[in-house]
Amino acid sequence: MHILFLTDNFPPEVNAPATRTYEHCREWVRAGHKVTVITCAPNFPSGRILAGYRNRLIGREVIDGINVLRVWTYIAANEGFLRRTIDYASFMSSILPAVLSAGRTDVIVATSPQLFAPLSALIASRLKGCPYVFELRDLWPESIRAVGAMRNERVLRWLEQLELTLYHHAAAIVPVTNAFVENLTKRGIPRDKLHVVTNGADLSRFKPCLRDEKLAAQLGLSGKFVAGYVGTHGMAHGLSTLLKAAQLLQQREDMKDMHLLFLGDGAEKAALVTKAREMQLGNVTFLDTVPRESVASYWSLIDVSIIHLKQTPLFETVIPSKLFECMAMGIPVVHCVAGESADIVASEGIGIVAEPENAEALSACICHLAKNEGLRRQLAQRGPASARKYDRTALARRMLDVLEGAHAAAAAGCSSGCDPRLSGLP
Repeated sequence: MHILFLTDNFPPEVNAPATRTYEHCREWVRAGHKVTVITCAPNFPSGRILAGYRNRLIGREVIDGINVLRVWTYIAANEGFLRRTIDYASFMSSILPAVLSAGRTDVIVATSPQLFAPLSALIASRLKGCPYVFELRDLWPESIRAVGAMRNERVLRWLEQLELTLYHHAAAIVPVTNAFVENLTKRGIPRDKLHVVTNGADLSRFKPCLRDEKLAAQLGLSGKFVAGYVGTHGMAHGLSTLLKAAQLLQQREDMKDMHLLFLGDGAEKAALVTKAREMQLGNVTFLDTVPRESVASYWSLIDVSIIHLKQTPLFETVIPSKLFECMAMGIPVVHCVAGESADIVASEGIGIVAEPENAEALSACICHLAKNEGLRRQLAQRGPASARKYDRTALARRMLDVLEGAHAAAAAGCSSGCDPRLSGLP
């Protein structure tokens, strides 16, 4: 089977969608399938193209057996709704010629949150005469409304109509959370079209390990209790709450050895760095994104991981992917996200759940874990066993079942795009 995957994020980018797509496609290649990814020159989130790449009409490379076609796009940093929309639209305009050059295709996959890749997949599926599958990682445009990135309700309603159209025409939809299933079924999407494949972790890369003391010394973290945030510094993440918590902890005599480490980039990072300087926070360090191969070494420095999103009902439906890496590495979490992901933290016993955007609650949780080594050890020990439920290899195979089912149904002439093999999937 030839699988064509449309995504605007792919390695060497290191964000969650790039990692998920790469690890799934790698497993599909190992299973004997041909996989082609159409993406753009790596530039997320800074809007600067990574060394060794150029923004050209079509660039080709092979990564672990995955054929990668990189098309020209309007490059923009991950900030500003208008410029990002132009970026997404230019990706769509460049995708279609690349799709035609990809040869015979059995199934096309497109990933959200932005809708231009799925729209391209729908058009391409008509040109290729094959089904398309919608991987649903975020509810867009609902997430735009939630973070206040756009307030034009007429445009948002039009985008919601486009969203529903794309759902209805997909042969199958692969949401990453059960809450997304509930959202879509309430909006008229048939339940038998929805097949949950959560995020997870590559257990061959993320596992308990000793602290990288050499790296700790380089960063001035030797002997420190490190609370860490790893990931995108964006509008959705509400990271100013972490700075307020750091300020509260800095004022405590018994927390002088606590240090807050930020690793990553995003639209809000410059403002956060400026705010930390204005607040005179001597217990905060910001680091830029590091290569995928180095991420585990930086995770090893962290005694407690902070996972945080703004307090909005929409984010109660998401599960931050970094949660699974923390599990796999045995790092306790302070989880400041309500909803489905908080339920996982509580049921698996891998961390403490705190209210989002509450600096006092966050600082209290960090202090509690810093002072209770036995509790940290207990939470850490539960992580790797829990992570086995979210092994990326198994999850990739589950999604492959969905793709094979969509292809088989299309080959059998099933206009609904449903295949009996899909009905038993979660």
